[in-house]
Amino acid sequence: MRTLVDLGDGQIQALDELSKKDKRSRAALIRQAIDDYLAKRHSKQEDDAFGLWGKRKVDGLAYQEKVRREW
Repeated sequence: MRTLVDLGDGQIQALDELSKKDKRSRAALIRQAIDDYLAKRHSKQEDDAFGLWGKRKVDGLAYQEKVRREW
């Protein structure tokens, strides 16, 4: 899918320099940058959730069994 994005002159110049250095198209560099950004964001969301249960005094399994008995 094509997407229109406005970039500044400095960004275009930097992309062109990287493109020549890496022998990759500007579009390939932008796609890679987006993939890296999305992976970083996904990883951050996982890190934000890690350990949320740790501050609770109740055993996780005991809590799960209690809640399921309520059904």
